[in-house]
Amino acid sequence: MRARPGRRSGRRSGRTDGTRDGKPVHDETSTPAAARADRLTVTAITVTPVAVKDPPLLNASGCHQPYALRSIIELHTDAGITGLSEAYGDDPTLDLLGRAARALTGLDVFDINGLTRRAAASLGSFTASNPTELIGPTGADKTVAQIVAAFEVACFDVQGKATGRRVADLLGGAVRERVDYSGYLFYKWAEHPAGGGCDFEPDGWGAALDPEGIVAQARRMVDEFGFGSLKLKGGVFPPEQEVEAIRALRRAFPDHPLRIDPNANWSVATSLSVAEQLEGELEYLEDPTPGIAGMAEVAAGTALPLATNMCVTSFADIPEAVRRGAVGVVLSDHHFWGGLRASQRLAGLCETFGLGLSMHSNTHLGISLAAMTQLAAATPNLTYALDTHSPWQRGFGGGPHEAQDVVRPGALRFEGGSLRVPDGPGLGVELDRDALARLHEQYLTCGIRRRDDLTHMRLMHPGWSGHRPRF
Repeated sequence: MRARPGRRSGRRSGRTDGTRDGKPVHDETSTPAAARADRLTVTAITVTPVAVKDPPLLNASGCHQPYALRSIIELHTDAGITGLSEAYGDDPTLDLLGRAARALTGLDVFDINGLTRRAAASLGSFTASNPTELIGPTGADKTVAQIVAAFEVACFDVQGKATGRRVADLLGGAVRERVDYSGYLFYKWAEHPAGGGCDFEPDGWGAALDPEGIVAQARRMVDEFGFGSLKLKGGVFPPEQEVEAIRALRRAFPDHPLRIDPNANWSVATSLSVAEQLEGELEYLEDPTPGIAGMAEVAAGTALPLATNMCVTSFADIPEAVRRGAVGVVLSDHHFWGGLRASQRLAGLCETFGLGLSMHSNTHLGISLAAMTQLAAATPNLTYALDTHSPWQRGFGGGPHEAQDVVRPGALRFEGGSLRVPDGPGLGVELDRDALARLHEQYLTCGIRRRDDLTHMRLMHPGWSGHRPRF
């Protein structure tokens, strides 16, 4: 296999692939899977960057840019079966995916340990910048974990297609056939700031800059998707305003579990004050303050469970967090924990140490959503509703279930705030090549190559620093 950048109309596409004349070396329909399931080795890998329209969602670092970047991975095998995966789509990640892809030719898709060894050897001690600063510090081990995860999901998709089994079955069997998700609420502007590169009409969600706006947004989330729990992305406005937003949500949705996540934008003192005001109102308080030491100090002063996807983001973080009693709930995310198997290992550690388990979300498309759903279905102690950004990619025209996506519609549809585990083999989703081409073209023309919430925020607030904790 050769991994090389593709070109189109003289512009660099950022596409890494093993193709001839723009077509995969092997066609997944050319040979029946069952006839060659004993020869499931990697022959080519195609990585296609895409860009999806994103609303001006506010967070502790700044504001989402008009486009969010993802990469779509197709792992081709000598049996004619292609596995799908989805990862971050910024330039550093694309470079790392290309490096690792070149090392995977000939890999047996059942040899996940071999995948890890090959990926680690190809990357060495290289440390990539984070695709988002909101998931904690990075390092060489985390860089390898991120890249392994991208290809591991595709290997599991091939395994499932070859055996006729769902990924959830390969992970030990589904303990639930429906997976609950939480409505993810954001403070947001009505439209992107001028000069920010937005070339499309405003999303259909409108502004949400006060408690009334947040409640209206939540009402739409519940009405259209049926979510039975709600999470507010905080750390944007002074804490007293966000406390009032939670209280307004509690009045409007008395039976819904509620969460707030200020992305470590509060001091220890502020965190303790908010925890005291909201004790009894929240399911958990997520990352109120930076670092394990700060979280431990807050945890010692409140009965509220503290959750994190910022201070515990690798296995090396767990011993200190447990020793200090810093967290009560860990948010998994297969994209940066090292894949589906690593996420199950995390689940086992959480069970051992009496920690709750939830799941983090970043902007994603249907392949990641399918992987999240398959993993959650096979993880008994993942009992909290999962985070998802999925509704935010569905507000640009059409109905609430008409998404910008690269998978064919139908397999992933929210009903009652949950998704049914797809019935098909592997991840249970099919690639929509026309949609992939459209979103790749969007990538080529959008001009964004890495996430930068801070700079986008400065278009509205020139003095914005993004320093945390701010309050």
